[in-house]
Amino acid sequence: MSENSREGKSSLLEKFVPALLIITVGLAFLVGVLWQKVENLSKGGNTNTTAQAEQQAPQPQKADLGQIKDLFNKDVIKFGDADKKVIFVEVSDPSCPYCHIAGGLNPELNSQVGAQFKLVKDGGTYVAPVAEMKKLVDSGQASFIWIYFPGHGSGEMGSKALYCANETGKFWEVHDLLMTSAGYDLLNETVKNDKTQAGKLADFLKSAYSVADMKSCLESDKYDARITADTDLASTLGVSGTPGFYVNDNSFPGAYNYVDMEKVVTSALE
Repeated sequence: MSENSREGKSSLLEKFVPALLIITVGLAFLVGVLWQKVENLSKGGNTNTTAQAEQQAPQPQKADLGQIKDLFNKDVIKFGDADKKVIFVEVSDPSCPYCHIAGGLNPELNSQVGAQFKLVKDGGTYVAPVAEMKKLVDSGQASFIWIYFPGHGSGEMGSKALYCANETGKFWEVHDLLMTSAGYDLLNETVKNDKTQAGKLADFLKSAYSVADMKSCLESDKYDARITADTDLASTLGVSGTPGFYVNDNSFPGAYNYVDMEKVVTSALE
């Protein structure tokens, strides 16, 4: 082989190898991104709730009814008792977007996420389950339990506010403020589990609860252990992401449309 030929091939290789490396790195990055999306969908976090909530006519999983009823013996936020025909359990995080979607009090977020979550009152087909559950609880037909689980990462202070409010029967009033668009932004952008932001959170909730009492409660360590206890309890129920719902022994892991739960409720009430 001539020297010119060798030099020509060498020159081609010098040009080709860097280009090949760039292509390889680009493909590796693309595969990594796609793999991460798959990983997110396989976990119990927020993207998982999207995939589950988009299912058509979902078949609820079964849980241990005895374990569900035993929750009324635990130190949790609860309304009603274990003898009701319908027991609702919500495992939630006030900073979780899909918990807000299921709450139905943050219509901006419902509309932003996708058409399948657009509320009926806004021309969509999504019926927020928490609001429907509360109607049945208020009418005495159902019981309700609320348990915290860190499904998004900034919900500890919001959960403590709910514990504090529950002491004086103001759970729902504080809950409804936290689950608005303003509440979502406050928890995720300002408070972020920081006790030094207790005053700002208390002031936000002033229409439902005494600012001084809420601030004092939030700044104390009164409910620090409760956060851990709720998280552990949710894990024993098999919850790995938020929101997680139970209707008696039927598990609905995700921001399900209440329409998908209604058959179970109706059957239990018959």
